[in-house]
Amino acid sequence: MTTAWLVFCGAPVASAATTLVRAGGDLQAALVNARPGDTITLEPGATYVGNFTLPEKSGTGWITIRPSGADPVPEGTRITPALAAGLPKLRSPNNQPVVLAARSAHHWRLVLLELEGGGDKSGEILALGDGSAAQSSLSHVPHDLVIDRCYIHGDAATGQKRCVALNSAATTITSSHISDCKRVGQDAQAIAGWNGPGPFTISNNYLEGAAENLIFGGSDPSIPNLVPSDILITGNLISRPPEWRRQSWQVKNLLELKNARRVKIVRNVIQNNWQAAQSGFAVLFTVRNQDGGCRWCQVEDVVFEGNVVQHSAAGISILGFDDNHPSLQTQSIVIRNNVFADIDNQNWGGNGYCFMFNGGPRRIVIDHNTIIQEHASGILQVEGPPVLEFTFTNNIVRHNAYGIIGSDHAPGRDTISAFFPASTVTHNVIADGDASRYPSGNQFPSSAQFRAQFAGYGDGNFRLAESSPWRNAGSDGRDLGAEFRPKAVPR
Repeated sequence: MTTAWLVFCGAPVASAATTLVRAGGDLQAALVNARPGDTITLEPGATYVGNFTLPEKSGTGWITIRPSGADPVPEGTRITPALAAGLPKLRSPNNQPVVLAARSAHHWRLVLLELEGGGDKSGEILALGDGSAAQSSLSHVPHDLVIDRCYIHGDAATGQKRCVALNSAATTITSSHISDCKRVGQDAQAIAGWNGPGPFTISNNYLEGAAENLIFGGSDPSIPNLVPSDILITGNLISRPPEWRRQSWQVKNLLELKNARRVKIVRNVIQNNWQAAQSGFAVLFTVRNQDGGCRWCQVEDVVFEGNVVQHSAAGISILGFDDNHPSLQTQSIVIRNNVFADIDNQNWGGNGYCFMFNGGPRRIVIDHNTIIQEHASGILQVEGPPVLEFTFTNNIVRHNAYGIIGSDHAPGRDTISAFFPASTVTHNVIADGDASRYPSGNQFPSSAQFRAQFAGYGDGNFRLAESSPWRNAGSDGRDLGAEFRPKAVPR
Protein backbone atom coordinates (compact mmCIF):
# COMPACT_ATOMS: atom_id res chain seq x y z
CA MET A 1 0.00 0.00 0.00
CA THR A 2 1.03 3.62 -0.37
CA THR A 3 2.33 4.99 2.91
CA ALA A 4 1.13 8.46 3.76
CA TRP A 5 4.37 10.04 4.87
CA LEU A 6 4.82 13.75 4.47
CA VAL A 7 8.17 15.46 4.07
CA PHE A 8 8.29 18.42 6.42
CA CYS A 9 10.11 20.71 4.06
CA GLY A 10 9.53 22.76 0.96
CA ALA A 11 11.50 24.57 -1.63
CA PRO A 12 13.62 27.37 -0.12
CA VAL A 13 11.80 30.68 -0.16
CA ALA A 14 14.02 33.73 -0.38
CA SER A 15 11.48 35.99 1.29
CA ALA A 16 10.76 33.67 4.25
CA ALA A 17 10.09 35.71 7.39
CA THR A 18 9.16 35.21 11.02
CA THR A 19 6.26 37.25 12.36
CA LEU A 20 5.49 37.45 16.08
CA VAL A 21 1.82 37.98 16.96
CA ARG A 22 1.68 39.16 20.54
CA ALA A 23 -1.21 38.51 22.92
CA GLY A 24 -4.17 40.55 21.75
CA GLY A 25 -2.70 40.89 18.26
CA ASP A 26 -4.42 40.14 14.96
CA LEU A 27 -3.62 36.49 14.24
CA GLN A 28 -5.99 36.30 11.28
CA ALA A 29 -4.22 39.20 9.58
CA ALA A 30 -0.93 37.37 10.05
CA LEU A 31 -2.41 34.26 8.41
CA VAL A 32 -3.67 36.28 5.46
CA ASN A 33 -0.38 38.10 5.00
CA ALA A 34 1.91 35.09 5.44
CA ARG A 35 3.84 33.85 2.44
CA PRO A 36 5.11 30.34 1.71
CA GLY A 37 8.12 29.60 3.89
CA ASP A 38 7.09 32.03 6.65
CA THR A 39 6.78 31.27 10.34
CA ILE A 40 4.12 32.87 12.54
CA THR A 41 5.08 32.78 16.21
CA LEU A 42 2.74 33.23 19.16
CA GLU A 43 3.49 34.11 22.76
CA PRO A 44 3.76 31.02 25.01
CA GLY A 45 0.84 30.94 27.44
CA ALA A 46 -1.10 33.71 25.67
CA THR A 47 -4.73 33.20 24.59
CA TYR A 48 -5.95 34.10 21.09
CA VAL A 49 -9.73 34.13 20.77
CA GLY A 50 -11.32 33.83 17.35
CA ASN A 51 -12.27 31.66 14.40
CA PHE A 52 -9.05 31.47 12.43
CA THR A 53 -8.95 30.42 8.77
CA LEU A 54 -5.90 29.00 7.02
CA PRO A 55 -6.21 30.53 3.55
CA GLU A 56 -5.05 29.12 0.23
CA LYS A 57 -1.61 30.32 -0.90
CA SER A 58 0.36 29.85 -4.10
CA GLY A 59 3.65 27.97 -3.87
CA THR A 60 4.73 24.93 -1.88
CA GLY A 61 6.73 26.42 0.99
CA TRP A 62 5.40 25.47 4.40
CA ILE A 63 3.85 28.15 6.61
CA THR A 64 4.32 27.27 10.27
CA ILE A 65 2.33 28.52 13.26
CA ARG A 66 4.15 27.84 16.52
CA PRO A 67 5.25 29.37 19.84
CA SER A 68 8.16 31.76 19.99
CA GLY A 69 11.23 30.47 21.77
CA ALA A 70 12.49 26.96 22.34
CA ASP A 71 10.29 23.88 21.95
CA PRO A 72 9.02 22.53 25.31
CA VAL A 73 9.29 18.98 23.90
CA PRO A 74 11.40 17.79 20.98
CA GLU A 75 9.98 16.64 17.67
CA GLY A 76 8.75 13.05 17.92
CA THR A 77 7.78 13.34 21.60
CA ARG A 78 4.08 13.27 22.41
CA ILE A 79 2.75 16.42 24.09
CA THR A 80 0.89 16.14 27.41
CA PRO A 81 -1.62 18.45 29.13
CA ALA A 82 1.01 19.12 31.80
CA LEU A 83 2.70 21.45 29.30
CA ALA A 84 -0.47 23.38 28.47
CA ALA A 85 0.42 26.44 30.53
CA GLY A 86 3.37 27.13 28.24
CA LEU A 87 1.53 26.70 24.95
CA PRO A 88 -0.24 29.46 23.01
CA LYS A 89 -3.98 28.84 23.41
CA LEU A 90 -6.39 29.28 20.47
CA ARG A 91 -9.99 29.40 21.68
CA SER A 92 -13.21 29.68 19.72
CA PRO A 93 -15.71 32.31 20.96
CA ASN A 94 -18.65 30.36 19.52
CA ASN A 95 -19.69 27.02 18.09
CA GLN A 96 -17.51 27.37 14.98
CA PRO A 97 -14.06 25.78 14.65
CA VAL A 98 -11.21 27.66 16.25
CA VAL A 99 -9.09 26.75 13.18
CA LEU A 100 -10.48 25.98 9.72
CA ALA A 101 -8.47 24.99 6.66
CA ALA A 102 -10.17 26.87 3.82
CA ARG A 103 -10.99 25.42 0.41
CA SER A 104 -7.76 24.30 -1.33
CA ALA A 105 -5.54 25.57 1.51
CA HIS A 106 -2.23 23.75 1.64
CA HIS A 107 1.22 23.58 3.23
CA TRP A 108 0.23 24.71 6.72
CA ARG A 109 1.88 23.37 9.89
CA LEU A 110 0.43 23.83 13.39
CA VAL A 111 3.08 23.09 16.01
CA LEU A 112 2.89 23.13 19.82
CA LEU A 113 -0.48 24.88 20.13
CA GLU A 114 -3.44 24.36 22.44
CA LEU A 115 -6.82 24.37 20.64
CA GLU A 116 -10.11 24.61 22.49
CA GLY A 117 -13.72 24.87 21.34
CA GLY A 118 -16.42 27.29 22.45
CA GLY A 119 -20.18 27.77 22.35
CA ASP A 120 -22.35 24.81 23.29
CA LYS A 121 -19.57 22.31 22.40
CA SER A 122 -21.68 20.64 19.68
CA GLY A 123 -19.33 21.62 16.85
CA GLU A 124 -15.73 20.96 15.80
CA ILE A 125 -12.51 22.39 17.24
CA LEU A 126 -10.19 21.84 14.27
CA ALA A 127 -11.73 21.50 10.78
CA LEU A 128 -9.27 20.25 8.19
CA GLY A 129 -11.52 20.51 5.17
CA ASP A 130 -15.29 20.68 4.85
CA GLY A 131 -17.50 17.68 5.44
CA SER A 132 -20.54 19.28 3.79
CA ALA A 133 -21.75 19.50 0.19
CA ALA A 134 -19.68 22.70 -0.18
CA GLN A 135 -16.65 20.42 -0.66
CA SER A 136 -17.87 18.44 -3.65
CA SER A 137 -14.73 18.21 -5.76
CA LEU A 138 -11.20 16.97 -5.17
CA SER A 139 -9.99 20.39 -6.31
CA HIS A 140 -11.66 21.90 -3.23
CA VAL A 141 -9.87 19.68 -0.72
CA PRO A 142 -7.18 21.21 1.55
CA HIS A 143 -3.94 19.25 1.44
CA ASP A 144 -0.41 19.06 2.79
CA LEU A 145 -1.33 19.84 6.39
CA VAL A 146 0.59 18.92 9.55
CA ILE A 147 -0.62 18.96 13.16
CA ASP A 148 2.42 18.37 15.35
CA ARG A 149 2.56 18.18 19.17
CA CYS A 150 -0.73 20.00 19.68
CA TYR A 151 -3.08 19.74 22.66
CA ILE A 152 -6.65 19.67 21.33
CA HIS A 153 -9.41 19.16 23.82
CA GLY A 154 -13.04 19.60 24.75
CA ASP A 155 -14.32 20.90 28.05
CA ALA A 156 -13.83 18.51 30.98
CA ALA A 157 -17.42 19.07 32.16
CA THR A 158 -19.37 19.40 28.88
CA GLY A 159 -17.05 17.78 26.34
CA GLN A 160 -16.97 18.48 22.60
CA LYS A 161 -18.75 16.74 19.72
CA ARG A 162 -15.72 16.48 17.46
CA CYS A 163 -12.18 17.52 18.23
CA VAL A 164 -10.73 17.07 14.72
CA ALA A 165 -12.65 16.80 11.44
CA LEU A 166 -10.25 15.20 8.95
CA ASN A 167 -11.64 15.93 5.47
CA SER A 168 -8.41 16.77 3.69
CA ALA A 169 -5.61 15.17 1.67
CA ALA A 170 -1.95 14.51 2.48
CA THR A 171 -2.36 15.21 6.20
CA THR A 172 -0.31 14.18 9.21
CA ILE A 173 -1.43 14.34 12.85
CA THR A 174 1.46 13.41 15.10
CA SER A 175 2.62 13.48 18.72
CA SER A 176 -0.56 15.28 19.83
CA HIS A 177 -2.92 14.87 22.78
CA ILE A 178 -6.60 14.95 21.80
CA SER A 179 -9.00 14.50 24.71
CA ASP A 180 -12.39 15.18 26.32
CA CYS A 181 -14.13 14.59 22.99
CA LYS A 182 -17.41 13.43 24.54
CA ARG A 183 -21.12 14.22 24.56
CA VAL A 184 -24.28 13.10 26.30
CA GLY A 185 -26.80 11.64 23.84
CA GLN A 186 -24.66 12.52 20.83
CA ASP A 187 -21.79 10.77 19.03
CA ALA A 188 -18.43 12.40 19.71
CA GLN A 189 -15.01 11.64 18.21
CA ALA A 190 -11.38 12.61 18.72
CA ILE A 191 -10.80 12.33 14.95
CA ALA A 192 -13.44 11.73 12.29
CA GLY A 193 -12.99 11.84 8.51
CA TRP A 194 -15.45 11.15 5.70
CA ASN A 195 -15.02 13.71 2.88
CA GLY A 196 -11.26 13.72 2.25
CA PRO A 197 -9.30 11.30 0.05
CA GLY A 198 -6.13 10.95 2.11
CA PRO A 199 -3.39 9.94 2.39
CA PHE A 200 -3.40 10.29 6.17
CA THR A 201 -0.78 9.55 8.81
CA ILE A 202 -1.98 9.45 12.43
CA SER A 203 1.03 8.64 14.59
CA ASN A 204 2.13 8.76 18.23
CA ASN A 205 -1.00 10.52 19.54
CA TYR A 206 -3.22 10.11 22.56
CA LEU A 207 -6.77 9.89 21.17
CA GLU A 208 -9.68 10.05 23.60
CA GLY A 209 -13.26 10.01 22.36
CA ALA A 210 -16.55 8.70 23.67
CA ALA A 211 -18.60 7.33 20.78
CA GLU A 212 -15.62 6.62 18.52
CA ASN A 213 -12.09 7.71 19.27
CA LEU A 214 -11.14 7.45 15.58
CA ILE A 215 -13.48 6.86 12.63
CA PHE A 216 -13.43 7.03 8.84
CA GLY A 217 -16.88 7.18 7.24
CA GLY A 218 -20.08 7.73 9.18
CA SER A 219 -21.47 10.32 6.79
CA ASP A 220 -21.73 10.01 3.02
CA PRO A 221 -18.93 11.84 1.21
CA SER A 222 -20.01 14.76 -0.98
CA ILE A 223 -17.21 14.00 -3.45
CA PRO A 224 -18.37 11.29 -5.88
CA ASN A 225 -16.63 7.91 -5.54
CA LEU A 226 -14.49 9.10 -2.63
CA VAL A 227 -13.09 6.47 -0.27
CA PRO A 228 -10.59 7.74 2.34
CA SER A 229 -7.44 5.83 1.38
CA ASP A 230 -3.80 5.20 2.17
CA ILE A 231 -4.19 5.60 5.91
CA LEU A 232 -1.44 4.83 8.42
CA ILE A 233 -2.47 4.65 12.09
CA THR A 234 0.59 3.85 14.17
CA GLY A 235 2.02 4.22 17.64
CA ASN A 236 -1.09 5.77 19.18
CA LEU A 237 -2.71 5.28 22.57
CA ILE A 238 -6.40 5.03 21.67
CA SER A 239 -8.20 5.05 24.98
CA ARG A 240 -10.75 6.58 27.29
CA PRO A 241 -10.87 6.84 31.09
CA PRO A 242 -12.62 3.88 32.76
CA GLU A 243 -14.26 6.48 35.02
CA TRP A 244 -16.45 7.45 32.05
CA ARG A 245 -18.29 4.17 32.59
CA ARG A 246 -19.96 5.75 35.59
CA GLN A 247 -20.87 8.88 33.63
CA SER A 248 -23.44 9.61 30.90
CA TRP A 249 -21.29 10.04 27.79
CA GLN A 250 -22.42 8.09 24.73
CA VAL A 251 -19.86 5.28 24.41
CA LYS A 252 -19.68 2.96 21.37
CA ASN A 253 -16.24 1.79 20.22
CA LEU A 254 -12.60 2.84 19.96
CA LEU A 255 -11.78 2.62 16.26
CA GLU A 256 -14.16 2.21 13.32
CA LEU A 257 -13.82 2.02 9.55
CA LYS A 258 -17.07 2.55 7.63
CA ASN A 259 -15.53 3.72 4.36
CA ALA A 260 -11.78 3.24 3.98
CA ARG A 261 -9.27 1.55 1.71
CA ARG A 262 -5.61 0.61 2.10
CA VAL A 263 -5.34 1.09 5.85
CA LYS A 264 -2.45 0.02 8.08
CA ILE A 265 -3.23 -0.04 11.81
CA VAL A 266 0.03 -1.03 13.48
CA ARG A 267 1.64 -0.91 16.93
CA ASN A 268 -1.15 0.91 18.76
CA VAL A 269 -2.57 0.34 22.24
CA ILE A 270 -6.37 0.29 21.97
CA GLN A 271 -8.13 0.04 25.31
CA ASN A 272 -11.09 0.63 27.63
CA ASN A 273 -14.39 -0.14 25.92
CA TRP A 274 -17.57 -1.47 27.45
CA GLN A 275 -21.14 -2.36 26.58
CA ALA A 276 -23.11 0.90 26.43
CA ALA A 277 -24.63 2.47 23.29
CA GLN A 278 -23.21 -0.53 21.38
CA SER A 279 -22.44 -4.10 22.38
CA GLY A 280 -18.83 -3.40 23.29
CA PHE A 281 -16.57 -4.34 20.36
CA ALA A 282 -13.39 -2.26 20.53
CA VAL A 283 -12.76 -2.19 16.76
CA LEU A 284 -15.32 -2.21 13.95
CA PHE A 285 -14.69 -2.81 10.25
CA THR A 286 -18.31 -2.20 9.30
CA VAL A 287 -18.92 -0.83 5.82
CA ARG A 288 -21.76 1.72 5.76
CA ASN A 289 -23.51 3.60 3.00
CA GLN A 290 -24.58 5.77 5.89
CA ASP A 291 -27.24 8.00 4.33
CA GLY A 292 -27.94 6.01 1.19
CA GLY A 293 -25.88 8.09 -1.22
CA CYS A 294 -22.61 6.14 -1.20
CA ARG A 295 -23.11 2.87 -3.07
CA TRP A 296 -19.32 2.79 -3.60
CA CYS A 297 -18.55 2.80 0.14
CA GLN A 298 -16.22 -0.04 1.07
CA VAL A 299 -13.78 -1.29 3.70
CA GLU A 300 -10.93 -2.95 1.81
CA ASP A 301 -7.28 -3.88 2.20
CA VAL A 302 -6.81 -3.40 5.95
CA VAL A 303 -3.78 -4.62 7.91
CA PHE A 304 -4.28 -4.73 11.68
CA GLU A 305 -0.91 -5.76 13.09
CA GLY A 306 1.23 -5.49 16.21
CA ASN A 307 -1.49 -3.90 18.35
CA VAL A 308 -2.54 -4.46 21.96
CA VAL A 309 -6.33 -4.47 22.29
CA GLN A 310 -7.29 -4.71 25.95
CA HIS A 311 -9.90 -4.09 28.64
CA SER A 312 -12.91 -4.43 26.36
CA ALA A 313 -16.23 -6.24 26.26
CA ALA A 314 -15.37 -7.70 22.82
CA GLY A 315 -12.67 -7.48 20.15
CA ILE A 316 -13.25 -6.88 16.42
CA SER A 317 -16.55 -6.89 14.50
CA ILE A 318 -16.54 -7.19 10.69
CA LEU A 319 -19.55 -6.54 8.43
CA GLY A 320 -19.50 -7.76 4.82
CA PHE A 321 -22.18 -5.54 3.27
CA ASP A 322 -24.18 -2.67 4.70
CA ASP A 323 -27.50 -4.10 5.86
CA ASN A 324 -29.34 -0.77 5.49
CA HIS A 325 -28.25 0.54 2.06
CA PRO A 326 -26.33 -0.94 -0.91
CA SER A 327 -22.54 -0.96 -0.53
CA LEU A 328 -19.47 -2.72 -1.82
CA GLN A 329 -18.09 -5.71 0.07
CA THR A 330 -15.68 -5.60 2.97
CA GLN A 331 -12.69 -7.66 1.91
CA SER A 332 -8.98 -8.33 2.37
CA ILE A 333 -8.62 -7.87 6.13
CA VAL A 334 -5.46 -9.18 7.83
CA ILE A 335 -5.43 -9.39 11.66
CA ARG A 336 -1.94 -10.53 12.61
CA ASN A 337 0.48 -10.49 15.56
CA ASN A 338 -1.82 -8.76 18.01
CA VAL A 339 -2.43 -9.32 21.71
CA PHE A 340 -6.08 -9.21 22.78
CA ALA A 341 -6.09 -9.10 26.60
CA ASP A 342 -8.92 -8.82 29.11
CA ILE A 343 -11.56 -9.31 26.42
CA ASP A 344 -14.00 -10.16 29.14
CA ASN A 345 -17.77 -9.93 29.44
CA GLN A 346 -17.67 -10.19 33.22
CA ASN A 347 -15.44 -7.13 33.52
CA TRP A 348 -16.85 -5.04 30.65
CA GLY A 349 -20.32 -6.40 29.76
CA GLY A 350 -21.27 -7.61 26.30
CA ASN A 351 -20.63 -11.15 25.10
CA GLY A 352 -16.85 -11.35 25.27
CA TYR A 353 -16.34 -12.72 21.75
CA CYS A 354 -13.03 -11.71 20.27
CA PHE A 355 -14.42 -11.67 16.71
CA MET A 356 -17.84 -11.33 15.10
CA PHE A 357 -18.62 -11.62 11.37
CA ASN A 358 -21.90 -10.59 9.77
CA GLY A 359 -22.98 -10.06 6.19
CA GLY A 360 -20.34 -12.15 4.44
CA PRO A 361 -16.99 -10.32 4.36
CA ARG A 362 -14.34 -11.94 2.16
CA ARG A 363 -10.64 -12.80 2.46
CA ILE A 364 -10.19 -12.54 6.22
CA VAL A 365 -6.89 -13.69 7.72
CA ILE A 366 -6.51 -14.09 11.51
CA ASP A 367 -2.95 -15.24 12.16
CA HIS A 368 -0.45 -15.30 15.06
CA ASN A 369 -2.64 -13.58 17.67
CA THR A 370 -2.58 -14.13 21.42
CA ILE A 371 -6.11 -13.86 22.80
CA ILE A 372 -6.80 -13.72 26.54
CA GLN A 373 -10.46 -14.17 27.52
CA GLU A 374 -11.04 -15.32 31.08
CA HIS A 375 -14.80 -14.83 30.84
CA ALA A 376 -16.38 -14.95 27.39
CA SER A 377 -19.00 -16.64 25.28
CA GLY A 378 -16.40 -17.78 22.76
CA ILE A 379 -13.78 -16.96 20.16
CA LEU A 380 -15.76 -16.09 17.04
CA GLN A 381 -19.45 -15.64 16.33
CA VAL A 382 -20.63 -15.67 12.70
CA GLU A 383 -23.88 -15.14 10.86
CA GLY A 384 -24.51 -15.69 7.15
CA PRO A 385 -23.81 -15.58 4.36
CA PRO A 386 -20.62 -17.69 4.24
CA VAL A 387 -17.22 -16.03 4.53
CA LEU A 388 -15.10 -17.09 1.57
CA GLU A 389 -11.29 -17.34 1.75
CA PHE A 390 -11.05 -17.47 5.55
CA THR A 391 -7.80 -18.29 7.37
CA PHE A 392 -7.44 -18.87 11.11
CA THR A 393 -3.90 -20.00 11.92
CA ASN A 394 -1.21 -19.93 14.61
CA ASN A 395 -3.44 -18.28 17.22
CA ILE A 396 -3.43 -18.91 20.98
CA VAL A 397 -6.89 -18.67 22.56
CA ARG A 398 -9.27 -20.27 25.03
CA HIS A 399 -12.44 -21.91 23.77
CA ASN A 400 -14.76 -20.73 26.55
CA ALA A 401 -18.42 -21.69 26.07
CA TYR A 402 -18.89 -21.78 22.30
CA GLY A 403 -15.52 -21.32 20.60
CA ILE A 404 -16.16 -20.79 16.88
CA ILE A 405 -19.93 -20.80 16.44
CA GLY A 406 -22.44 -19.74 13.80
CA SER A 407 -26.17 -19.19 13.83
CA ASP A 408 -28.14 -22.44 14.12
CA HIS A 409 -24.98 -24.56 14.04
CA ALA A 410 -22.88 -26.36 16.61
CA PRO A 411 -19.44 -25.05 17.62
CA GLY A 412 -16.42 -26.11 15.65
CA ARG A 413 -16.50 -28.18 12.46
CA ASP A 414 -20.25 -27.83 11.93
CA THR A 415 -19.98 -24.02 11.93
CA ILE A 416 -16.73 -24.03 9.94
CA SER A 417 -18.15 -26.17 7.14
CA ALA A 418 -21.34 -24.05 6.95
CA PHE A 419 -19.86 -20.55 7.21
CA PHE A 420 -16.20 -20.94 6.20
CA PRO A 421 -16.11 -23.26 3.18
CA ALA A 422 -12.63 -24.26 1.95
CA SER A 423 -11.11 -22.38 4.90
CA THR A 424 -7.80 -22.98 6.64
CA VAL A 425 -8.10 -23.55 10.40
CA THR A 426 -4.88 -25.10 11.67
CA HIS A 427 -1.93 -24.78 14.05
CA ASN A 428 -4.02 -23.01 16.67
CA VAL A 429 -4.09 -23.54 20.42
CA ILE A 430 -7.74 -23.69 21.52
CA ALA A 431 -7.60 -24.35 25.25
CA ASP A 432 -10.46 -26.39 26.77
CA GLY A 433 -11.87 -27.09 23.31
CA ASP A 434 -13.16 -30.50 22.20
CA ALA A 435 -10.71 -31.84 19.62
CA SER A 436 -13.41 -34.03 18.06
CA ARG A 437 -15.36 -30.91 17.04
CA TYR A 438 -12.52 -29.10 15.26
CA PRO A 439 -10.27 -29.76 12.26
CA SER A 440 -7.09 -31.72 12.87
CA GLY A 441 -3.80 -29.89 13.26
CA ASN A 442 -4.87 -27.83 16.29
CA GLN A 443 -4.00 -28.25 19.99
CA PHE A 444 -6.48 -28.44 22.88
CA PRO A 445 -4.73 -28.09 26.26
CA SER A 446 -6.51 -27.46 29.54
CA SER A 447 -6.89 -23.89 30.77
CA ALA A 448 -4.25 -24.60 33.44
CA GLN A 449 -1.82 -25.82 30.77
CA PHE A 450 -2.70 -22.76 28.69
CA ARG A 451 -1.82 -20.31 31.48
CA ALA A 452 1.41 -22.13 32.27
CA GLN A 453 2.87 -21.43 28.83
CA PHE A 454 3.27 -17.69 29.42
CA ALA A 455 6.15 -15.87 31.10
CA GLY A 456 3.81 -14.12 33.57
CA TYR A 457 0.14 -14.77 32.84
CA GLY A 458 -1.12 -13.26 36.10
CA ASP A 459 0.96 -10.12 35.58
CA GLY A 460 -0.20 -9.52 32.02
CA ASN A 461 3.05 -10.78 30.49
CA PHE A 462 1.82 -12.87 27.57
CA ARG A 463 5.19 -13.70 26.07
CA LEU A 464 5.67 -17.43 25.74
CA ALA A 465 7.87 -18.99 28.39
CA GLU A 466 11.27 -20.06 27.12
CA SER A 467 10.39 -23.71 27.75
CA SER A 468 7.00 -23.60 26.01
CA PRO A 469 6.43 -26.26 23.35
CA TRP A 470 4.50 -23.62 21.40
CA ARG A 471 7.77 -21.99 20.42
CA ASN A 472 8.63 -22.62 16.76
CA ALA A 473 5.40 -24.62 16.47
CA GLY A 474 3.59 -22.47 13.91
CA SER A 475 2.73 -23.51 10.39
CA ASP A 476 5.54 -21.19 9.30
CA GLY A 477 8.04 -22.48 11.90
CA ARG A 478 7.60 -19.43 14.12
CA ASP A 479 6.21 -19.22 17.65
CA LEU A 480 2.48 -19.58 18.05
CA GLY A 481 0.60 -16.47 19.08
CA ALA A 482 1.76 -12.90 18.72
CA GLU A 483 5.33 -12.87 17.47
CA PHE A 484 6.15 -9.38 18.71
CA ARG A 485 5.32 -10.54 22.24
CA PRO A 486 4.33 -7.29 23.98
CA LYS A 487 3.46 -6.95 27.63
CA ALA A 488 -0.08 -5.69 27.98
CA VAL A 489 -0.54 -2.38 29.75
CA PRO A 490 -2.38 -2.58 33.12
CA ARG A 491 -5.64 -0.75 33.62
